[in-house]
Amino acid sequence: MRISTKGRYALRMLIDLAEHQGDGYVSLKEVAERQELSKKYLEQIIPVFHKTDFLLTNRGAQGGYRLARTPDRYTVGEILRLTEGSLSPVSCVDQDPILCSRSRGCPTLPIWRGLAKAINDYLDGITLQDILDREKEDPGDDYVI
Repeated sequence: MRISTKGRYALRMLIDLAEHQGDGYVSLKEVAERQELSKKYLEQIIPVFHKTDFLLTNRGAQGGYRLARTPDRYTVGEILRLTEGSLSPVSCVDQDPILCSRSRGCPTLPIWRGLAKAINDYLDGITLQDILDREKEDPGDDYVI
């Protein structure tokens, strides 16, 4: 499994919004500058969040984005599943029921299910607040995503 630039940048953007949630609505330009990301690329990521309850938006001179929930209500897993589609190591694990004709006797299926569970459990166990707290505890540590 490899997380795309879209997923990594979306996570960085939401972490930035969480860090600046007390500032009201934050423009993409500000996020892009602080995160050293392309504003145009962030503009391509934002539509993914329009259909969800992730962000609040405000138009106009004081416009921008802010989190719709508190940072402890966002998990890394849900953010990455929204931007990446799936976090499963193989496609058959996403199917219910599994459509593969070999699934009944597949000796590797339990491996892929276990790996998918480990990935999802791990990423669903980390919230934006956890990331903010970790940064406060050890600001010298490079938390690269």
